[in-house]
Amino acid sequence: MNKGYSHSGASMSKRALKGFNVTSGSPNEDINYNNSTLRQRSRILLTSGGLALSAIKTNRTNVVGIGLYPKSRIDRDYLRMTTEEAEAWQKNTEREFSLWAKRKRACDATGLNDFYEMQSLAFIAWLSSGDSFCLFKRYEATPIFPYSLRLHIIEADRISTPGSLAGKVTKITDGVAENGNKIFDGVEVDKNGLVQAYHIRNNYPGETNSLKTEWKRVEAYGKETGLPNILQIMNSERPDQYRGVPYLASVIEPILQTRRYTESELMAAIVESFYTAFITTDTEADAMPFNETIADDQESVSDDENEYEMGPGTTVNLKPGENVVFGDPKRPSGGFEAFIRAISVQIGAALEIPADLLLKEFNASYSASRAALLEAWKAFRTRRTWFVSDFCNPVYEAWMYEAVALGRIQAPGFFDDPLARQAYLGCTWIGPSQGMLDPTKEISAEVMACQYGLSTYSDSATRLNGSDWDANIERLRNENQKLAETCVQNPAIQELIKESIKEGVKTEGKNNANDSAKQQGE
Repeated sequence: MNKGYSHSGASMSKRALKGFNVTSGSPNEDINYNNSTLRQRSRILLTSGGLALSAIKTNRTNVVGIGLYPKSRIDRDYLRMTTEEAEAWQKNTEREFSLWAKRKRACDATGLNDFYEMQSLAFIAWLSSGDSFCLFKRYEATPIFPYSLRLHIIEADRISTPGSLAGKVTKITDGVAENGNKIFDGVEVDKNGLVQAYHIRNNYPGETNSLKTEWKRVEAYGKETGLPNILQIMNSERPDQYRGVPYLASVIEPILQTRRYTESELMAAIVESFYTAFITTDTEADAMPFNETIADDQESVSDDENEYEMGPGTTVNLKPGENVVFGDPKRPSGGFEAFIRAISVQIGAALEIPADLLLKEFNASYSASRAALLEAWKAFRTRRTWFVSDFCNPVYEAWMYEAVALGRIQAPGFFDDPLARQAYLGCTWIGPSQGMLDPTKEISAEVMACQYGLSTYSDSATRLNGSDWDANIERLRNENQKLAETCVQNPAIQELIKESIKEGVKTEGKNNANDSAKQQGE
């Protein structure tokens, strides 16, 4: 009992740790039994704005932004394509995907969002609820909408164990399916722990004026194709974890207390701004002090002897012997801003968002601001990678299967050779860039990286402004051609070009002469 950590973190005799007696359970007990409460509290904090909303939307704006756009990157060596053939195939695939992704009724089962808006919806639902789900549906294809694939984003609350009363009578969220599989808060797994199906209810827990609650069992993967029928977007923190934890779960208490503190300081400032006079007088109780009268457009002070009103420029008539004494709280507090920032630093550290970015306040030096931005972008890139893996790539794969099956995309060997299928599905997703604090320095650094082979032009274009280098080059080629045609047709521009060439020749001649004299001197 007196070995190792029993003298430090595991001590049961130190004063600081005597009362620190806790028990950790399985992921199902620790997470699923408390998830309903965590989701509701997280959402309430989001609706109140402040740091909670800033944390979620800062992630959404930097990770997804206006959408992650696919850039086909096939393995042309394995597919034995020339560079020209590969580029033509990639452009055609991107054009075909855009036909499906940019039309709301073509990709959304509800017809409300296009694919890129659904990314934002699924991402915010993931962070605020711990996980979100995307159900694959099939609608009848038409000449206008040639693809049958539709996506339906489902919120975490609707995935639950059949018959569960979670959040009402009991916290128990697990159960047993008819086939003997275990169900953990709506996620059905076999004896090996492999996810087999999800149970979706037709309404929300506690929803008023709703139909009778029923559950639909959806198998995780199709038996014939092996493609997913439903996607779960989440980040696992523990082994054997089947449901996600809301992004704000670890900071709910400090964010709530910060909100209360902000509200109290705001109210204190409002109360202090009221100029209210309390007057003790021997006149009749219903008489106005100082022989004043009430104007027609003014509200009268309440006649209730137990009610005293406050407001800007208000006078209150007290009875003889009555007096009002206020404790002076010295509000608003001079340390309010410093305290909020100190708490924001701790909250931001837990959420991997620097306080400068969380508060949208950049008053530090260039080096400090850049370091904070780079640190935040490590987390943003990580979440983007998770999101692409859980949502974007599976959707792209399901769409590609249908496109090849319909013959709209030619991909020999796609259904027969797994390596060929993987080669055709190669894709990178381009999203928002991290932005630039000093464009001159950062662009110069990217140019040097490309010159010395430390980066590619495509990667640099993505990092700097989230653009597509290939598309930039093609557009520049067209623009330069138009510019050249304009210059040829414009005599004034021709004269300017001639003058520039002459000045360039003179300058070059002077430089050559100077270099020659220098060499002779040496």
